[in-house]
Amino acid sequence: MTRILIVGGVAGGATAAARLRRLDEDAEIIVFERGGFVSFANCGLPYYVGGVITNRAALLLQTPQGFYNRYRVEVRLQHEVTAVDPSAQSITVKDLQTGESRQEGYDKLVLAPGASPTMPEADADAQDRIFSLHTIPDMDAILEIVKNDIGNQTRELRAAVIGGGFIGLETAENLVHLGLEVTLVQRSGQVMPPLDPEMAGLIHTQLKKNGVNLLLNSPIQGIHKNTDAQEGALTIELANGSALNADFIVAAIGVKPLVKLAKEAGLKIGQSGGIFTDEHMRTSDPNIYAVGDAVELSDLVTQARRTLALAGPANKQARIAADNICGIPSTYKGGQGSSVIKVFDQTVALTGINEKTAKEAGLDYDKVYLFAPSHATYFPGAEDMTMKMLFEKPSGRILGVQIVGQEGVDKRCDAVAIAIRAGLDAQGLAELELCYAPPYSSAKDPVNTAAYMISNLIDGRLKQFHWHDVAGLPRDGSVTLLDVRTVDENAKGAIEGFKLIPVDELRERLGELDPHKPVFLHCQSGLRSYIASRILIQNGFEASHLCGGYRLYKLILGG
Repeated sequence: MTRILIVGGVAGGATAAARLRRLDEDAEIIVFERGGFVSFANCGLPYYVGGVITNRAALLLQTPQGFYNRYRVEVRLQHEVTAVDPSAQSITVKDLQTGESRQEGYDKLVLAPGASPTMPEADADAQDRIFSLHTIPDMDAILEIVKNDIGNQTRELRAAVIGGGFIGLETAENLVHLGLEVTLVQRSGQVMPPLDPEMAGLIHTQLKKNGVNLLLNSPIQGIHKNTDAQEGALTIELANGSALNADFIVAAIGVKPLVKLAKEAGLKIGQSGGIFTDEHMRTSDPNIYAVGDAVELSDLVTQARRTLALAGPANKQARIAADNICGIPSTYKGGQGSSVIKVFDQTVALTGINEKTAKEAGLDYDKVYLFAPSHATYFPGAEDMTMKMLFEKPSGRILGVQIVGQEGVDKRCDAVAIAIRAGLDAQGLAELELCYAPPYSSAKDPVNTAAYMISNLIDGRLKQFHWHDVAGLPRDGSVTLLDVRTVDENAKGAIEGFKLIPVDELRERLGELDPHKPVFLHCQSGLRSYIASRILIQNGFEASHLCGGYRLYKLILGG
């Protein structure tokens, strides 16, 4: 009988255990979890804090007894694995309730220790009011302090959230739902680092609109207990010399992969700091596998090695590890960071890489921007989505997409995620046959439209420039700058130096343009300037249009 031990009982560990049992009814499987819960829904914690999820028990996806009844897997809670001895094929386990340690032998070992939240430095007497939101006890502690403080305060309770990643944004929103005064403190110039800055700007607007005090470019120098508790229990000192007061802090700075156990066991640690595994999720020891947030994996798009703290990849890796332990060849081909988040009434979704990563990887890339309705505009309730898609030149390979909007965002991002996984280029993406009915989409889906735009660029039917290129365009008469919007649109706002000729008048007014000068043109969002470009090109002009149009330019640079 094979004896399989698993370190960690949340996403990766629990999934590995269940898959192993489905493949091998005879194996002895034991899960060791240092915490007090197994297989809980940590992604749902902010929503319970905010009262969106009201049933606490719903977050507890499984119990040790339930796991045993279903899978005959033994789960030992509050048992910390303190050492791994690969040569002896054994682990040292400490019972955190009794303090006793013992040795456990294994035939195969799965490491799923996860990651630990990064906490800010603070004075010792301030730390009891600084929380992460990583576990069920974290969630309970935040709700307890909110409950106690609300009853003792004569003013609105103040909370500071440090970090603008997924957990930070979700926590900030849900604390607002509780009626708290919320400040979100971000070290860098934008929230959600996987997004490009101009797309993150859409989230900044949404946060401010909903009452979140957003402090960007605000590294923290220190956190102290406040002597005037009426102003807030804590004072946060910022690097710019200013300070803010808060009754408590939720730290969502990020997480660090828990690799101490693997490192001390002599297992290889990857260049990004995670546990190194091969495509079968096997570590440098053939009898030890590793999955989840602690693992270094290959980026599907760039092939660079990195860690990826997401539940989806963790579950997939756990299944693959279990398959290989049971003799089923299975491989993990890399992660692409597919993610979605709700920020008040907006949805933000992304997959693949952003511009920063593309540059670091040395890729020759370009991008298209698209404002597209969530469904047919003649059907009530259509809302615009802002979409940015990156592609490789000259292949047209899709590198990534970022979408911000309301309804329909997630399904468009999922379609692009599938395309990236399948290795589709723009032509392949354009050929996708996606569902259409007026309440759900348009006959020409935004995903297809973005692919058409890329295909036109790849095939040379269109040239473009971007919002960040506008300031550098010559204003000395050596080129023609052209606005093809309507007179009314132009009157509401225009880019300096651009001559107005509405697209519907362009054919009749070509004589006003010098055919020997390159033309740089724009419309409101990019469609009419594309049409105008085709008119000009077929009449012998060299033409390039502003991708995303005046709308994107104004959105980014004009506020």
